[in-house]
Amino acid sequence: MAAANGAQIGANRQSAGGEFGVGFPAEKIMIKFRLLGFAILLLAWAGQAMAQFAHTEHKQIVDAGGKALLVRATNLGNWMVPEGYMWLFKDGPQSPGEIRALVLELLGPEGSAAFWQKWRENYVTREDIALLHRAGFNAIRVPMHYSLFESDNAEGFPLLDRLIGWSRAENLYVILDLHAAPGGQTGTNIDDSPGYPWLFQSPQEQEHLMAIWRRLAARYRDEPAVLGYDLLNEPIPHFPKLAALNSSLEPLYKKLSGEIRKVDGHHILFLGGAQWDTNFAVFGKPFDANTAYTFHKYWTAPDESVIRQYVDFRERYDVPIWMGESGENTDEWIAQFVKTLEKNNIGWAFWPYKKMESPRSVVSVIPPADWGKIVEFAKLPRGTGQAEERLKARPEQETIVRAFEELLESVRLQKCRVNEGYLRALGLKADVAAAGAGEPAR
Repeated sequence: MAAANGAQIGANRQSAGGEFGVGFPAEKIMIKFRLLGFAILLLAWAGQAMAQFAHTEHKQIVDAGGKALLVRATNLGNWMVPEGYMWLFKDGPQSPGEIRALVLELLGPEGSAAFWQKWRENYVTREDIALLHRAGFNAIRVPMHYSLFESDNAEGFPLLDRLIGWSRAENLYVILDLHAAPGGQTGTNIDDSPGYPWLFQSPQEQEHLMAIWRRLAARYRDEPAVLGYDLLNEPIPHFPKLAALNSSLEPLYKKLSGEIRKVDGHHILFLGGAQWDTNFAVFGKPFDANTAYTFHKYWTAPDESVIRQYVDFRERYDVPIWMGESGENTDEWIAQFVKTLEKNNIGWAFWPYKKMESPRSVVSVIPPADWGKIVEFAKLPRGTGQAEERLKARPEQETIVRAFEELLESVRLQKCRVNEGYLRALGLKADVAAAGAGEPAR
């Protein structure tokens, strides 16, 4: 009986071997089942991971549960990337580097270092993020300067960590925007570049860019409050002499996206077009499954004619589009443009959140009493030949110190003025002034 059973078992094995291959078919069957189970587990893990993060689905950005997410955001301009016009410097320093040079000249090494540390602490606080939540925003776009993220313990990371923590608590998403990239993506003041967009022609600066984004992606790859990464702000100006760089933009995005995906497979990649994020003709078929395309629009008609090319792009490639910057206009214009965008299911981020002495932002900073003297001094030409003239025109040191100390207090939300008309134009809640904030502007 035992022999018969053994013969039958052997025959069964031979039969199985004929179907699944010679050797040890039972073991091979078990291996196949184990591999299948492992594959199912991997798929389940990937699905679970995706379910924790907002992502793209065809033409829409959706939240972790797959519900459509119309992004309504503001930009934290002037925080990590100062711009001269937001300091009332209509003439004189415009780029972050030029503004830093002026502050260094006026306050000295120790004083300027202390100023910038306090500036970043005071300009964006928990109270600011809470106000944005109360107003009805659901996201914040954060313009970043690459120099603040040169190492894992660089100054920018604690600032971002804190901001993301506040945003998570207020149910706001955060979009990380590399506003000033290594080598410069524009060659103008907004990226603090040397005067030419060397990023597109310098292998050294491109590797520098990859290192910055690898560092950022490694830090925030497991953070669901981060909506995604806006890889380059407004690359390649509209100047005819720079048009030849257009063909370099998408290849650079592909290379950069590949590096990020080695570290972070969760977050949305936002790709801006050439010519200040306006030209989508530089793009071919999408090369990443979790990508949205972003455009900026200033000082145009606020109607559908200005967004038609982007809507057509969305339809052609079945991908989301997003308006990452607009504004600096009247409340009436903003209200009309918001209606145009939302009618076409396009989310938005208006610029900026906070600006000095202007109703064209969520809140206005009230200038210090002697700020006009700083503005007048800042207009003077710089250079060896102007050194004596600058010394003659330099305000008294006591006045300088007082003006900058008052500025650090003026930028705090409690001292700012909420622009209710601007919030109404965005279709948001206007009566949101924080306790202790200045009188709202109507």
